Amino acid sequence: MTDEAVQPIRVCFIILRAYTLFNPDVKDVIGGAEVDLYLLATELAKDKKFEVRFVVGDYGQKQIEVRENVTIIKSVDVSKNLFLGSWRIWRALRRANAHIYAGEAFSLSTFLQALFCKIHKRKYIYRTAHSNECDGTYIRKHHFRGKAVIWAIRTACEVLTQNYTDAQNLLKTVNIHSEVFRNGCRLKPLQKTTRDIILWTGRSGPLKKPYLFLDIARQMPELSFTMICQRNVGDMNYDSLVKEAAKVDNLQFIRRVRYDEIENYFERAKVFVSTSEAEGFPNVFIQASKCGTPILSLNVNPDGFLDKYECGMCANGHWELFVDKLKKILVRETAHKLGNNARKYVEEHHDITKIVEQYKSCFTQIAQG
Repeated sequence: MTDEAVQPIRVCFIILRAYTLFNPDVKDVIGGAEVDLYLLATELAKDKKFEVRFVVGDYGQKQIEVRENVTIIKSVDVSKNLFLGSWRIWRALRRANAHIYAGEAFSLSTFLQALFCKIHKRKYIYRTAHSNECDGTYIRKHHFRGKAVIWAIRTACEVLTQNYTDAQNLLKTVNIHSEVFRNGCRLKPLQKTTRDIILWTGRSGPLKKPYLFLDIARQMPELSFTMICQRNVGDMNYDSLVKEAAKVDNLQFIRRVRYDEIENYFERAKVFVSTSEAEGFPNVFIQASKCGTPILSLNVNPDGFLDKYECGMCANGHWELFVDKLKKILVRETAHKLGNNARKYVEEHHDITKIVEQYKSCFTQIAQG
């Protein structure tokens, strides 16, 4: 074998707001896509056959840092115009000098990543972050940007989706084939805790429908509700949400909890509630499942897993049924059964030590041409 053959495969992940996960002292809005790539990058970095780089935004940190064995490269200030600062993203991609670049979540950066890889003859992987990227919703709402990102993922040597429904929709809407790679999580033994809250956590974006959680708390004044809701980027209605939440006596509203501390709330939850209109595969579902917490969803049920694995319940968009199902889940025996099933499901399907092996195989095949 040549020296080149035994060199580590250099993989670069790109998602600009992920820096707060590497450095929790930095505050910024994050979502499932940031968590997804952060966990994957740090797990992959444990294997000496790979050198892992990560392009993030400019938060005043050094140009290049190493955290958790990942080389972190600073690019553009995410609070400023990304179009005007696109050259900084390009420069960071060049500094990464990777064999394979992997991005997630549609944005201007997606187009830049694909263009960079095409010009410099590097391999590009795209992973979808949301069902609206696959079912045509994003393209309809963002005509020109939609065309740019569809061109970008057409150039990718591999496209990955989070569930089979998204894979089918992506093929149907834009004729792009994809592989299903599930989101990963780090597992630890279940903790025995007092379960005393009904939990909602996420960003304040319109698709999350946070006001609906206030409504259900008002309908059940005898129960304790906790809402952890960070301001979504550009959300001008967040202050109104905070004021409305303050009027609900049985609701505790928390603006932000660090990612490395939020599990404490999932461990305390009798049930995790999702009011989202649409998702890919929510990382909050995985966080709930790993803590043995049953899930109640108003709309979202990727590949029907809540029913198939009996991890929780979905109301399929019907509000009265949603309220009724919450009452059923709160029965101790039902909650215990669903919570245990959720834990078994996540152990089997979302353990990051298993998921990363899929990626290693994928990266190795790509690197070998």
